[in-house]
Amino acid sequence: MQLYNTLSAEERAIMIDDAGKQRLTLSFYAYAQIQDPTQFRNDLFRAWDPLVVLGRIYVAKEGINAQLSLPADNFYAFKDTIEAYDFMKGMRLNIAVEQDDHSFLKLTVKVRDKIVADGLNDETFDVTNIGIHLKAKEFNEILENPNTIVVDFRNHYESEIGYFKGAITPDVDTFRESLPIINEQLQDFKEDKNLVMYCTGGIRCEKASAYFKHQGFKNVYQLEGGIINYAKQIKEENLESKFIGKNFVFDHRLGERITDDIVSQCHQCGKPCDVHTNCINEGCHLLFIQCEECAKAMEGCCSQDCIDVIHLPEDEQKAIRRGIKNGNMIFKKGKSDVLTFKNREANLDPLAAVPNLVDLTKSKVLAKKAPKIKKQYIGRGTHFFPKPSVGQFTIEENEIKIGDTILIKGMTTGEQKLVLSEMLVNDKAADKAVANDVCTFKLPFRIRLSDKLYKVLD
Repeated sequence: MQLYNTLSAEERAIMIDDAGKQRLTLSFYAYAQIQDPTQFRNDLFRAWDPLVVLGRIYVAKEGINAQLSLPADNFYAFKDTIEAYDFMKGMRLNIAVEQDDHSFLKLTVKVRDKIVADGLNDETFDVTNIGIHLKAKEFNEILENPNTIVVDFRNHYESEIGYFKGAITPDVDTFRESLPIINEQLQDFKEDKNLVMYCTGGIRCEKASAYFKHQGFKNVYQLEGGIINYAKQIKEENLESKFIGKNFVFDHRLGERITDDIVSQCHQCGKPCDVHTNCINEGCHLLFIQCEECAKAMEGCCSQDCIDVIHLPEDEQKAIRRGIKNGNMIFKKGKSDVLTFKNREANLDPLAAVPNLVDLTKSKVLAKKAPKIKKQYIGRGTHFFPKPSVGQFTIEENEIKIGDTILIKGMTTGEQKLVLSEMLVNDKAADKAVANDVCTFKLPFRIRLSDKLYKVLD
């Protein structure tokens, strides 16, 4: 039996429509000790492929993290396949608020080092010493407590379209970035505040709550089952929704509506909108918010450059993106300079708007900001060679040349400016690097893969 997909997304969509069966979209996670993740992965694929399970599943030695869909008729057969493993017996399955037969169009089961990229060394703390789980009613009640700080542990593009009222929503690209930010900025509130956290389905908070308890926070809570389970409970129990807007989900739907509130804007015109899309230029694929009018005017693209590309013959489009991993640009979700309207500036002080923390004006959190550097996004770090002290960057848009002042920015790196005096472009000495190039140059400091490269503008 083949342990990979043999059908394209388009072929799978046709098969789903022809079958005429309702599909369920669901998610789940479980921490466990898995001795052989590769064998576990193969066994799951063999069990799920005949049941027409489709989705994105990550397995690691620490457990499983899954988002998937399957025919409703096969639900109990599927449940039998997971309950064959002791650590998944009785596990909560988060059923999606809104169903879409095309939420997933292929089955991908990948072996990873971790089921969530958190950047933590699990051996340094007890990952099982987690925070107190709260159901929807309890979560609503604790939000009313003036001693509560509620933190959204999702990424900026997720919280932009929906969040709990009064929540801290760090302006980060990845979960791992939010942990040190929140830890540093809440140092003065470890003893006397309730640290309440939430995420999409609960898995990020499971690890984050243990991390913050290890960091000395006394009263740590987490929303059981995340926003997905919260939405289900408030509907079943007729509770007020403290969450407003849409819940971002990682499938073709890109969001489930929880309330009718629209809390974000089109990234191209500023009109109220909370519909995410991916730029249809396959060499870009940027995730951003686009209203119907802009989608029509911009032909589903994020910029005029991408419009020009999609009108080229397919052979020329392939030549332009040759050598680029398809989907590279998705890592800049909603942050590209080509977007003419942006919902918010980078939130350097994510606690500033939280009414419960009335004394923050006297704390380091609201220290005076340094003058803002006018800059242009260029690309991201892809490798660092420690012995020669050389950084490698992928140029994603715009250009840099010898003599330019560049800025390298990252959580650990901070903000480092230098003048570009020499560089290699695609392994050859060159004066200029443009989009799709890989460039390297010497650095007096180490870079990380999440670091971003900018050109400083006059």
